[in-house]
Amino acid sequence: MKKLFALLLAAVLVFGMVACGNKAEDKMKVGFIFLHDEQSTYDKNFIDAAVEACEKMGVQMVQKTQIPESQACYDAAVELIETEGCEIIFADSFGHESFLLDAAKKYPDVQFCHATGTQAHTAGVKNFHNAFASIYQGRYAAGVVAGLKLNEMIANNTITAEQAKMGYVGAFTFAEVISGYTSFYLGAKSVCPTVTMDVKFTGSWYDETKEKQAAQSLIDGGCVLISQHADSMGAPTACETAKVPNVSYNGSTAAACPETFLISSRINWAPYFEYMITCVKEGKEIDTDWTGTIETGSVVLTDMGKNVAAGTKEKLDSVIAGLKDGTINVFDTANFTVKGEKLTSYKADVDTDADFTPDTEVIENGIFQESKFRSGPYFDARIDGINLLDEAY
Repeated sequence: MKKLFALLLAAVLVFGMVACGNKAEDKMKVGFIFLHDEQSTYDKNFIDAAVEACEKMGVQMVQKTQIPESQACYDAAVELIETEGCEIIFADSFGHESFLLDAAKKYPDVQFCHATGTQAHTAGVKNFHNAFASIYQGRYAAGVVAGLKLNEMIANNTITAEQAKMGYVGAFTFAEVISGYTSFYLGAKSVCPTVTMDVKFTGSWYDETKEKQAAQSLIDGGCVLISQHADSMGAPTACETAKVPNVSYNGSTAAACPETFLISSRINWAPYFEYMITCVKEGKEIDTDWTGTIETGSVVLTDMGKNVAAGTKEKLDSVIAGLKDGTINVFDTANFTVKGEKLTSYKADVDTDADFTPDTEVIENGIFQESKFRSGPYFDARIDGINLLDEAY
């Protein structure tokens, strides 16, 4: 009897070991392709969200960093599938899209998800998906914080109302960047009506030297507050040195720039990562084109810096509530003009082609409907009050 019991116990232990082994082997793997690494604020924002989501969902994260917008993206995807066994591939940069789409066509049983892209809704490839968030809501709210700081500077006689000029460091003259700097400006203008803004472009998503130089040039040109759509610490550190208030992007710079940091907005990608993983686990289709909002927790703002204007928190809470309930529309055409005229009609390049041909009427009920027809931004109107000092496509 003892011998029989021992044999049964051994069998149970062996079965348990095998079952555990199979469970580990069966753990879903999700592959991530990042343009840079954690030194880039843009990529770090994705990496942090991926770590959070994968841990929460109980899946294994496999990442490839420093993957340029080239054939290297396709090769990275292939390696993640064939060597690592990933069931989902996610890439984080706009220029990755065409290479990821090629991989999706070759591997129809793998799900491919791409941030900031424009082609999924017209490509007709069932396992290829785009995702973005209405970050213009966060930039608008951050702009309100900036505008209140300008008002404080005017009240303190640091500047005059006519000197309320902001500067903005942009990467490229893409709709994503135009949508971002325009929403930031409109947020500031909603509380500081005399504000204007100069924009300089670097021609790169990540170039600390160029971004610092652009910020310094804007400061030298009379800009008294700086924001950015670029991925390094170049602009914030230039502001800290010059003691010029700064609104950063993709994360707080309070630790490195304690005297000048005001606030930062960013896309929180964790909700989307959890969504795409859940879909694959449950055998459901992933939305072809997914847009997160401030209401879904996909658009967030950091804690404010110590030198924001008095009353900023109360005003910001009110603005966020308005964005959530729809009483504030960022691109309300009543609040801006183009060449002195109100926009009553506007065709945007939504179904992107090689010539970027405008194809979709996007103004409805007096609102430019950003994010309604595609998750990737398509607001590219050049509104009055914003001066482009150069161009970089």
